[in-house]
Formats: sequence, C-alpha cells, structure tokens
Amino acid sequence: MTSNKIMNLEQAKNAVETWKKNQQCVVFTNGCFDILHLGHIDYLEKAKLKGDKLIIGLNSDNSVRKLKGNQRPINHLMARSRMLAAIEFVDLVIGFDEDTPLMLINTLLPDVLVKGGDYAKENIVGAENVLAAGGTVAVIEFTDGYSTTKLIDQLKK
Repeated sequence: MTSNKIMNLEQAKNAVETWKKNQQCVVFTNGCFDILHLGHIDYLEKAKLKGDKLIIGLNSDNSVRKLKGNQRPINHLMARSRMLAAIEFVDLVIGFDEDTPLMLINTLLPDVLVKGGDYAKENIVGAENVLAAGGTVAVIEFTDGYSTTKLIDQLKK
C-alpha cells in the first residue's frame, strides 16, 4: 500500500537509519505540493536522481495556510500525502506543522538536501546542518510554465 510510505517522525527516523546502514543515499526535499502537476513530478524525479531514497517533508494544512493564505490548501494533508506516496520513486512522506522543515531535517539528517530553483543554497533551511554533517545541498531548476498558483488562476477563469 502506498499509505505505508506515509510515516510519523519515529518511523521515518528508523527508516533513515536502516537505509544509511545499507549504504543508501538519503535525499530530502519539502513543500506544499497542493495540486500535483508536471512541474512537481519533474522536480521530484530530479531530486530522486540525487540519491537512492527520496523523503518528502510535507507542510501541514496550517503551515500551508500561513504560507499561501486562507484559501489554501486545496487538498488536505492526507490527500496530498497519499498522492505523493503513490509516486513510484517517492520512498517516504512525512508531514510537518512548523513554519519550516528544520526540525525534520535536523532529526533525519539526509545525505542530500534539495530545494527548487527559486532558492539560493545559502538561504535553504537546514543547509548549514546537512553540510556540517558531510552532506550536500542541491538546487533544482523548475520546469517553466508550471505552478500551483498559475493552475488555480486558470481554473478560476
């Protein structure tokens, strides 16, 4: 079941420990992923290419509202989690309620931290900690023409 990929913090820590013991490279990225579109799939697929296991830290509904406004999210956390977990190359999905995924990153300490092209490496939350632990930080360019906000605006028209 894809729902087995959706984990709490303790389960995620255990999974990461097992993967690292097996010499697998753990990649972490995060976001709202409110309405999945081609841009998300391209981004996540490129993130997965950076290692063996891909973890997605998923903003909670409250966290999305703080970032995107009261009209968001369109899809609630469990729906977003299930859709992401259904993607074959996604290995683990974990929600977080904080404003940033710093606690998740510090707890799971991935080998590779990935964010989208609108970030500079020095501004990526958790980058300092991942680099200090010997990991790497990667910025992946977005696929032009795709964004959830643009999609919502098109639907409104």
